[in-house]
Amino acid sequence: MSSLSRELVFLILQFLDEEKFKETVHKLEQESGFFFNMKYFEDEVHNGNWDEVEKYLSGFTKVDDNRYSMKIFFEIRKQKYLEALDKHDRPKAVEILVKDLKVFSTFNEELFKEITQLLTLENFRENEQLSKYGDTKSARSIMLVELKKLIEANPLFRDKLQFPTLRNSRLRTLINQSLNWQHQLCKNPRPNPDIKTLFVDHSCGPPNGARAPSPVNNPLLGGIPKAGGFPPLGAHGPFQPTASPVPTPLAGWMSSPSSVPHPAVSAGAIALGGPSISAALKHPRTPPTALDYPSADSEHVSKRTRPMGISDEVSLGVNMLPMSFPGQAHGHSPAFKAPDDLPKTVARTLTQGSSPMSMDFHPIKQTLLLVGTNVGDIGLWEVGSRERLVQKTFKVWDISKCSMPLQAALVKEPVVSVNRVIWSPDGSLFGVAYSRHIVQLYSYHGGEDMRQHLEIDAHVGGVNDISFSTPNKQLCVITCGDDKTIKVWDAATGVKRHTFEGHEAPVYSVCPHYKENIQFIFSTALDGKIKAWLYDNMGSRVDYDAPGRWCTTMAYSADGTRLFSCGTSKDGESYIVEWNESEGAVKRTYQGFHKRSLGVVQFDTTKNRYLAAGDDFSIKFWDMDNVQLLTAIDGDGGLQASPRIRFNKEGSLLAVSGNENVIKVMANSDGLRLLHTFENVSSESSKPAISSLAAAAAAAAATSAGHTDRSTNVVSIQGMNGDSRNMVDVKPVITEEPNDKSKIWKLTEVSEPSQCRSLRLPENLRVAKISRLIFTNSGNAILALASNAIHLLWKWQRNDRNATGKATASLPPQQWQPASGILMTNDAAENNPEEAVPCFALSKNDSYVMSASGGKISLFNMMTFKTMATFMPPPPAATFLAFHPQDNNIIAIGMDDSTIQIYNVRVDEVKSKLKGHSKRITGLAFSNVLNVLVSSGADAQLCVWNTDGWEKQRSKVLPLPQGRPNTAPSDTRVQFHQDQTYFLVVHETQLAIYETTKLDCMKQWPVRESSAPITHATFSCDSQLVYASFMDATICVFSSANLRLRCRVNPSAYLPASLSNSNVHPLVIAAHPQEPNMFAVGLSDGGVHIFEPVESEGKWGVAPPSENGSASGASAAAPSVGASASDQPQR
Repeated sequence: MSSLSRELVFLILQFLDEEKFKETVHKLEQESGFFFNMKYFEDEVHNGNWDEVEKYLSGFTKVDDNRYSMKIFFEIRKQKYLEALDKHDRPKAVEILVKDLKVFSTFNEELFKEITQLLTLENFRENEQLSKYGDTKSARSIMLVELKKLIEANPLFRDKLQFPTLRNSRLRTLINQSLNWQHQLCKNPRPNPDIKTLFVDHSCGPPNGARAPSPVNNPLLGGIPKAGGFPPLGAHGPFQPTASPVPTPLAGWMSSPSSVPHPAVSAGAIALGGPSISAALKHPRTPPTALDYPSADSEHVSKRTRPMGISDEVSLGVNMLPMSFPGQAHGHSPAFKAPDDLPKTVARTLTQGSSPMSMDFHPIKQTLLLVGTNVGDIGLWEVGSRERLVQKTFKVWDISKCSMPLQAALVKEPVVSVNRVIWSPDGSLFGVAYSRHIVQLYSYHGGEDMRQHLEIDAHVGGVNDISFSTPNKQLCVITCGDDKTIKVWDAATGVKRHTFEGHEAPVYSVCPHYKENIQFIFSTALDGKIKAWLYDNMGSRVDYDAPGRWCTTMAYSADGTRLFSCGTSKDGESYIVEWNESEGAVKRTYQGFHKRSLGVVQFDTTKNRYLAAGDDFSIKFWDMDNVQLLTAIDGDGGLQASPRIRFNKEGSLLAVSGNENVIKVMANSDGLRLLHTFENVSSESSKPAISSLAAAAAAAAATSAGHTDRSTNVVSIQGMNGDSRNMVDVKPVITEEPNDKSKIWKLTEVSEPSQCRSLRLPENLRVAKISRLIFTNSGNAILALASNAIHLLWKWQRNDRNATGKATASLPPQQWQPASGILMTNDAAENNPEEAVPCFALSKNDSYVMSASGGKISLFNMMTFKTMATFMPPPPAATFLAFHPQDNNIIAIGMDDSTIQIYNVRVDEVKSKLKGHSKRITGLAFSNVLNVLVSSGADAQLCVWNTDGWEKQRSKVLPLPQGRPNTAPSDTRVQFHQDQTYFLVVHETQLAIYETTKLDCMKQWPVRESSAPITHATFSCDSQLVYASFMDATICVFSSANLRLRCRVNPSAYLPASLSNSNVHPLVIAAHPQEPNMFAVGLSDGGVHIFEPVESEGKWGVAPPSENGSASGASAAAPSVGASASDQPQR
């Protein structure tokens, strides 16, 4: 059922309730399953109407849907059973036991036996657990408290417990508005229209015919508020125009800014200088959609929250609400023609080098394309000549002016992505919003002349969007970010002009606009809220919910008369809608999206006529006036699952992101001619004019910089692997062995792609970074958890080339999703996403994965991707999960408050809470031989817990290298050796092997202070090797017996040259469960690579010779990790 049909059901429910059709109301609630009336449910429980209680519940859930539903039905049937026993009606009790309670015996046979034994007691209160059972009334009240908690926690009741906030008689209002529109379209409209029925369209009779009463007072429709409720039809008719000005399309969205000290109490509308009433009445048969008259529903208080309503102009299938009228052109100069003017021919294919995240064509030089990528690169292309004019990698221009949180974030996680690039209206400036705090503005002077203009430390966390606007005729930059704010900056000086606060979630996008002389900003947040702001620091003027309630962007048509939004929900459902601004309601919803979009859908508008969106590996087009899909184009294949798209100003070119870091430029016939014109023309021949403001700003910047490039004084974050970097060398350097053994044994270096088998897994869904990674226990799939809380699953298929169907680097797998298209998405943290600690654990049979990303813990079915349950809402948040090796129903959950909770899934109960750490838990590992749990934390402490009584047996603080402050938190991870007696300890400063019973360190491999930190490490499946990844993108293979290096995989072996200096590096590493020489890494750019040695070798290097008399590997100096090119052996 469509969203509009669903909303119609709510309107009918309201109508039935107002008309006192009580039984029908509850019947419709149950049959539709849209609204669970808790008050009605409580009344039926109090009255003991058990059959009606279960019948009503059946419209929303069944007994076996989930554990919450099972417990709800069990509690109801148990109460019914106890009441029969209390009345000594044993035949009835036996009937309930057999018919209603027997179903639960398959889930808990012992409990069913205990319930059955109550029949043998004279008074069931003799049972100890029921000794406090009172009378029937009190027992029902106590049960209701429990039932309400279960219903509120049950995901099947989500969004069904709150009835939408509607104006009284909303359905009547819509019908009355429809009748008025019909009357306005009459050939001979009469002052007192003759409206006798709703079954056919209204039409006025001959002038001398009988006249019926006005629909305002028609008894059929009931009383409707008159004030501002209907469009005026004539100077002397019953629908008299009011003296107030007619509001234009923002009327319902924003309250008047004039002389009202508190916008929250203003019910008026902004008059944006729209056409006067008299002008609108000159053509009564052509209602202009650019001007919406006030309705009874538009007189809302500016900051009142209400759900999306149904627009007056949306067809509901009963010919009540007309959609279009003769002459309704919306600025389309010619009538709609076949989509020959759509850019659908692939005219250019550009290779950017890293994945495009945002693109924008120059507003004047329309073949000039600006690109920002997932590793912070900026590219400027002359599409006509296929020439890349400029390529810049990310660097902070002046690190000394950056806030301490930013400096700390860049050191901890130096990889930065571009979230948005955009040109200023005249093309003299462009802005770049990054995933870390920063906005950078460049001035553009034509050709390759791009100069640094402003760098702003704009937001705490990511800067999610950037745009330009001109309030008071002064160019400003608007930004929004993870810190839930929108900020306005002077584009010439970088001075902050406004800060808008009011969102309760990270702000995802901004859309500045103006109507006549009124400037305003729409903003959307990750909780789906849409707000609007004037440049007056008076707070948000509206508060609405966007379809999908997650990632939403908004855009106007080119002529500024029509407003659209595109959004994707967490479940992958995507929406493009047009808004009726006067109502703040959805005017039309466009059809044609894939059932579940593989990523957040991006969209754009062009020519006041078309909408386009990237979805399902294609570009989909709609005519703005038709909700049906116009056409879809695949760009000759190779597009991303949800490609990013951008039109040039004339709509003749369309840039689309493809796989393998490619940008495809589509063109129509005009675009092809344009590209042909520029093919042999130098990019210098046409430089865009620079506005006087921007020129002055650029001159001022040049003067203040002493006419020198500021880049010479910049600390480069991007170049951490390069020889010319300004930061401290981050490569681990360890002295070569001093004895003669180095002449016999040689470290295996893998520096070329041909020296190993490496495969980057295909990416249908682009993510920022991989936070967790694991092979399935069967060995035929790999599961990743991305930083945006989405799980990615790749499966290898059994075929002629892969008879076993196991994972291999020789054949690419498929990124798998069930037929429903649903995504496994965790409940996201409400705080800064950068602060969330993702974690997951896989059940032994690969049937379930338990996962968290700073929010509630979710239990997913690995076959259907459905969420089976969610529990433990923060605070505290889960930071590590581990299944008990002998009972999948027992889970150890490490928390960010330093505790460990032992949780029983079956009974939904925390059995024990372990306290021993001082900072968040970062590692947990069970030994089923020693019956212990080993834990590690950000406090660098190791603890051993007995799993019988959960007492702490011993603990030890990990010795950190000298010169490193003990207060610096860092993840410490633990993993048991195959023998279940020794375990591996992984810290950014060291690898170590510990004996469990005494916590003695048996072997250690330290990282020197000036070297690249370890990001992750793991045993191979046979525990003979240790795979470790480093922040400089090196991967090292150690022999676990002595923790000595035997093979080093250099970044050049698996990363393309374009990423060699981009700080892309592995964050996590996982070993195959059956193949000792296979491992995979999850990268900071969202990629996953799987590795195997070349078939001729069959293993990673040769084991280094063991040292005689050495008790610890710590004293064994290993070959250099991350040596410079000159130190590496020649190949």
